[in-house]
Amino acid sequence: MVNKERYESAKAIYGELGIDTDAAIARLKDIPVSLHCWQGDDVTGFDHDGPLTGGIQTTGNYPGKARTPDELMEDMDKAISLMPGKKKLNLHACYAIFEDGEYADRDKLEPKHFAKWVEFAKARNMGIDFNPTFFSHDKVKDGLTLSSPDEGTRKFWIEHGKACIRISNYFAKETGVPCVMNIWTGDGYKDIPADRMGPRMRYKDSIEQILSEPYDKNQVKPCVESKVFGIGVESYTVGSAEFTLSFAATHEGCLPLMDNGHYHPTEVVSDKIPALLCYYPEIALHITRPVRWDSDHVLLFDDETREMAKEIVRCEALGRVYMALDYFDASINRVSAWVIGFRSWQKALLNALCTPNALFKKLQDENRLTELMVLQEEIKTYPFGDIWAEYCRQCGVQEDKKWFEEIVSYEKEVLVKR
Repeated sequence: MVNKERYESAKAIYGELGIDTDAAIARLKDIPVSLHCWQGDDVTGFDHDGPLTGGIQTTGNYPGKARTPDELMEDMDKAISLMPGKKKLNLHACYAIFEDGEYADRDKLEPKHFAKWVEFAKARNMGIDFNPTFFSHDKVKDGLTLSSPDEGTRKFWIEHGKACIRISNYFAKETGVPCVMNIWTGDGYKDIPADRMGPRMRYKDSIEQILSEPYDKNQVKPCVESKVFGIGVESYTVGSAEFTLSFAATHEGCLPLMDNGHYHPTEVVSDKIPALLCYYPEIALHITRPVRWDSDHVLLFDDETREMAKEIVRCEALGRVYMALDYFDASINRVSAWVIGFRSWQKALLNALCTPNALFKKLQDENRLTELMVLQEEIKTYPFGDIWAEYCRQCGVQEDKKWFEEIVSYEKEVLVKR
């Protein structure tokens, strides 16, 4: 049976549960997902030559790492060509592009240092999201940035944050798409601190100073991201979940951002999404796959990934949740890592759109829990692969099993020659 015939058969099967797969495919085509540039070069960036610091770590040494802006853009183009759906570009400030021997430290960054990225994004009809880079810099003093007791250190990083606000405004104006600007630092202590409140009060004041920089609140969406712990800050993290949620709740226009690797291994962000949507008009996500902790493994089509997507869809929050991928694996082909993760999240969203959420809710509300369990289990073996294949066909990209052949050729022709 050819793929189109298989799709029509699958469409009829889902239709018995009231699911319009044509509508699900059409809806997914219009949902933007932000693709992180830092998978392609192991979070190195272009503004420093030193090692990663500040709680960031990449493992592996697979050949073909991007070394220049042109190589990174070339790799992203190859990955994008194998991804169905709508994309945004997600940048870190350390990916500023300097030309003709020019250099600007992070507190002096300007929109012009990202003009090539704007050109790249506009040519591909992509918006841009942005992240100040509060790590891998010699001004990270004793592991601290915005919460440092040293006023000069705080001032430097506050000015960096303000510069990033201006750059985010520029991105939104140039692309016509709102820019999500996420504030995350690795500030904290390796062992038990003597003062937990002091660093958090300094952190609060620093973020408030950053957000005092003028910007279009309809076009720039500042976020604060939490973390439970990181390398070198195992005992105390300044930007805890309680801190960031409280900050976002008490500062108009500031969004909470949840990274599903930034929690205890027994916590799940899928349960937190509907909880936050009860209170926040909008939220943001960094989507990854933690193994034991925030290890930033490549996203897979696993249980929690599917459940996160289901919560966004069943809460009718596709227009309220800003979704971005965030992982970096240097142990495998980096372009493949991009493609696998992006396609996995697309699968999760399509799977959620092909779930009879209204029916399941009705069964729950009527306490028909046995019937609910039966249907929830049976739909797991429905022919979802045929719906996915049709989505890929309509988006003009290779379906599963075939796209990797292009990666193999690209590795031989491009990556191993670097």
